[in-house]
Parts: sequence; C-alpha cells; structure tokens
Amino acid sequence: MAEIVLYHHIQGLTDGVAAFAEELRSSGLTVHVPDMFEGRTFGSIEEGFAYAGEAGFDTIRQRGVADTPSSSSGLVYAGFSFGVTIAQRLAQTRDDTRGALLIDACLPVSEFGSAWPENVPVQIHGNEHDEFFAEDLPAARDLADSAPSAELFVYPGDQHLFADSSLGSFDAGATELLLERVRGFLAAI
Repeated sequence: MAEIVLYHHIQGLTDGVAAFAEELRSSGLTVHVPDMFEGRTFGSIEEGFAYAGEAGFDTIRQRGVADTPSSSSGLVYAGFSFGVTIAQRLAQTRDDTRGALLIDACLPVSEFGSAWPENVPVQIHGNEHDEFFAEDLPAARDLADSAPSAELFVYPGDQHLFADSSLGSFDAGATELLLERVRGFLAAI
C-alpha cells in the first residue's frame, strides 16, 4: 500500500484537508499531514497568504519538509495549492518518490529540474475556470504532455480548493471523482 504525505493549502490544515486524508485512510492507506501553520487556519486565501508572508514562505515550506517522514518503501507526495510547491519539489528531487498528486496547482517542471523523473507517476487535478489553477494550466499541460506517467484531470467549475469539504468552494461531485481517480492511481503504484 502507498504511503502518502499530504501538504495542506494556504488556509492551513483545515477540517476539509483532514477529512480528505481520512477518506484516503479509509482505503487502507497511510497518510501523513504535516501542519506547516502550527495549528493556525484561516477563513480566506488572503488571510492565509498574509500569515505566510509574515512567517516567511520558505520557513513554512521548510516546516513541511522537516515533518516529512522517511520510508523504506517510498512516498507519494501530495499537495493542495500552496502544498503543491512542496509536494512537487520533493517528488522531482527525492529518490524515495513513488508518485505525486498535485491538486489545484502545478509549477513548471523547470522549477526543480530539467524534466519530470521518468519513474515517478503523477496526477494533476484542477478546476477549469479556477483563476489560480488557470495560471498553472499551461505548466500542467506541459507536464502531462512530456511525461508518459503523467495524467491531467480538469474538472468543470471555477472554485479553488474544490476538494476541501470545510470551505464554501467545496464541490462534492468533483471531489468524489477526484478521490476515485486518486484511489485508482495509488492502487496502481
């Protein structure tokens, strides 16, 4: 079974992120969820960014890396939006990577190397008209086109953080489909 490290989004380790992790655990998976905001959650993206700006984005990312467990069987790095910045970097640079799940964001592969690692399967998920994901969609398409083990799933809608059940942006139908695809992905690696 896959062991996953799930990095939360800019609003913190919300009840919805915890619920997503529980959904994966209910399938028999081990899921670690580092709390990079040390217990703080925020009611809006703007409030989360303000906190991250004060604390330092690099400081917060380092908390996530520091709380990443080691695993002899390898890890799947997963992230929601801001958490993708950590998950993608680790997936592209660590030898213990079994896979990557990038939800609501995708950075250009060139941020962390010259190409996506050939032996690392990846899924990218985002809403078609999400203003934040729209900025990342070209990088997501490039990754999906350049790596044979990459899949890009674009859902109808315009909400960012659509898979966080504790936020107003939650889309139950899209989240159910996302979880189905993620479970299939994890079962295959």
